[in-house]
Amino acid sequence: MTGHLSLVSVGPGDLSLVPERARQALVEADVIVAYDLYLRWVAPLITSQEVLTPPLTQEKVRAQLAIQKAGEGKRVALVSSGDIGVYAMAGLVFEDLPEEPLFGVEVIPGITSATACASLLGSPLTHDFATLSLSDLLCPWEWIEERARHIAQADLACVLYNVQSKARREGVYRVLRLMLEHKRPDTVCGVVRNAYREDQEVRVTTLEALLSDEFDMLTTVVIGNRFTARKGRWMYTPRGYNDWRGEEVAPVSQPEGTVWVFSGTRDGNALALRLAEEGERVTLSVASELGAQVAPKHPNLHVYDGPPGVEARRRALRGARAIVDATHPYAQAITAQLRELSADLDLPYLRLERASGLPEDTTGLTLVDDIEEAARAASGYGRVFLATGSKDLETFLHAAPDADVFVRLTPQPGVLERALSLGVRPDHICAMIGPFTREFNVAQWQAWNIGAVVTKDSGDVGGFTAKRDAAQELGLPLIVVRRPAPVPGAFHSQDELIAALQTLKEHA
Repeated sequence: MTGHLSLVSVGPGDLSLVPERARQALVEADVIVAYDLYLRWVAPLITSQEVLTPPLTQEKVRAQLAIQKAGEGKRVALVSSGDIGVYAMAGLVFEDLPEEPLFGVEVIPGITSATACASLLGSPLTHDFATLSLSDLLCPWEWIEERARHIAQADLACVLYNVQSKARREGVYRVLRLMLEHKRPDTVCGVVRNAYREDQEVRVTTLEALLSDEFDMLTTVVIGNRFTARKGRWMYTPRGYNDWRGEEVAPVSQPEGTVWVFSGTRDGNALALRLAEEGERVTLSVASELGAQVAPKHPNLHVYDGPPGVEARRRALRGARAIVDATHPYAQAITAQLRELSADLDLPYLRLERASGLPEDTTGLTLVDDIEEAARAASGYGRVFLATGSKDLETFLHAAPDADVFVRLTPQPGVLERALSLGVRPDHICAMIGPFTREFNVAQWQAWNIGAVVTKDSGDVGGFTAKRDAAQELGLPLIVVRRPAPVPGAFHSQDELIAALQTLKEHA
């Protein structure tokens, strides 16, 4: 054997991270074959070698060229970024390689995009994880969606490659919505762009917030599992899951015919209590430890704060009589999940949709379609009071990086820690449970010298009217994020919904 083919991995884009074995192969090569971008961070290692750079779309040509040159007796280095054996050139080489090549072949491993991005985010891949490319050039899109669905069902941490291109805009959002069917909206995630290269960007966010984000082909997204946690600007997945059995065991079964009320709002809790007082067996499902603490008490009412996710809820709902969705008007992900579960389990689904707080005459209000548009509308007003809740905080800050933001948040350690990690100043945070009166809003906004208020149409019960009146009294601009389209057939009063439940019981 006179020729030699080295399949060389040069990592994410930093010469200091190129393995010594790869450096040696490049220095000793007669011929280097590569896409020219991959050679930029190893340029100091290139001296008198012949360099061949077929363009980006000609991967097959590069592989065949490297095999040809090695067959001619040359020492060849075929170069790839990351690890050449992961979504890269090694597979193409082995497709065309003879069974018994007349030259030596070696594969030199490197740092993958997944591990490079993970290192910048902290330690999100400490336990089982999957990688998934969203490029459908070489794989049917329906396969990609099916694999994403299984990854979500298994609750694996996941790294998404080839996230979004100019021609392929919607695929990533379809995959994220599949993930949300089985993972919590607040699942910790990371976004890395240009890892270890110029213009590097790194941030930690949530699965739900990713739906309003924009990406490109230089971006990698890391989605955690239900144990993945945030610590400051880092995210990590525990090496061991400790009390993992508690997450897997189905909750204590409820009596047959229980009405499940999914709440998280004051009016949802009130509905659950009224049903219990009228003799219904009720399970009130809450989304947090705080929700369990403030839930109403009644002998007929059981509070469920077990594991989230569609599969856990599917197990818990066995034997239920009906699903009552009294979640927040803007909680689209959980509403979609409950509607899907009701269809799968053949359970009646009843939606309590609180009345809008918008007046017929919206003069003086600025209505927007999403939180990013709200951030643009608030630009120039100086101190902005963001009254939309913690889930929108990162999106707002990302869309308005120079805003001086003040917030009112629920007094939960995780919520407060996240706000601080996003850069909100401690003296710009009020930790209290609402809703709040007009007088309270006026006093607080005056004390903080607020210039504009951003809120949602949370209805009178959610404090919207009090915020509207306070803004009007102070002459402050009120920027309101419109509600999503209501669920068809939703009920707008407790009486209507309870009557419908009674009718269902009589016809059962």
